[in-house]
Amino acid sequence: NLLDGLRPGCKLMLLAFDHARNESGDATPEHSSFYIPDVYARHTAQAHPRAFEWIASIHPYRRDALAALDHALRHGARAVKWLPAAMNIDPASARCDAFYAALARTGLPLITHGGMERAVHVGDRQSLGNPLRLRRALDHGVRVVVAHCATMGQDQDLDRGANGPYVTSFELFSRLMDDARYEKLLSGDLSAVTQINRAGPALKRILERTDWHPRLLNGSDYPLPGIMPLFSVNHMVAEGFITAPVAAVLSAIRQHNPLLFDFVLKRHLTFQGHRFSASVFHTQPYFTRAQSA
Repeated sequence: NLLDGLRPGCKLMLLAFDHARNESGDATPEHSSFYIPDVYARHTAQAHPRAFEWIASIHPYRRDALAALDHALRHGARAVKWLPAAMNIDPASARCDAFYAALARTGLPLITHGGMERAVHVGDRQSLGNPLRLRRALDHGVRVVVAHCATMGQDQDLDRGANGPYVTSFELFSRLMDDARYEKLLSGDLSAVTQINRAGPALKRILERTDWHPRLLNGSDYPLPGIMPLFSVNHMVAEGFITAPVAAVLSAIRQHNPLLFDFVLKRHLTFQGHRFSASVFHTQPYFTRAQSA
């Protein structure tokens, strides 16, 4: 119903979500906030091909991880989704190497959370969301999308040693984005960046960095745009991102369709004359690149 309120041709990506797993690769439902099997996301997308594509979620510690990846590819998965702190995945671990090699070989992107996670219970594993831990995937040649551009929280600056200081997660994401070695591999996702707890200096920086815009991908983070306390158009006006007349229209749109609200808000964001380029919202080419497998 919400999708019918967007322009014809727009599709949504349905994300699966694997169990948290222990070091042996066994599922630990008691430590999993929720579980969405690949088969459920796939069948839903295939039942409504006009509306949906699907994204697999495969824990790299699984003994069948490579077989699951091959199966997902053969059934049309557009990417693989991780939330490391929730799933107990260390992206910097050598245990991920075989999975990274397979991702790089196929060209399938990895969408993974960066920075602090607050929507899902993660226990004492917040450090697994450190953007610098993704270097191992990038060095394998994996196309990586950092969800939310790591716009919330602080992580240890591992480049300055095991006892490095804590800096904003966004600063570490920025460092990776500015590393010439990863220019063809690393992207950022705009889901949640307009939430009230993220819409500040980092969002201004993202708008200002027009050289990043070809590597940014819009995402909705649905259903969060429909949760009223997480967004404030008045805050966006106060921060100078939108004008008061635009805020009034957005408030009306949100009551009707939170997906449309999220899209229109991002299309109207501005900072010192900078706006997101149209390419940010044309994500289909990124997820439909030819795969070698």
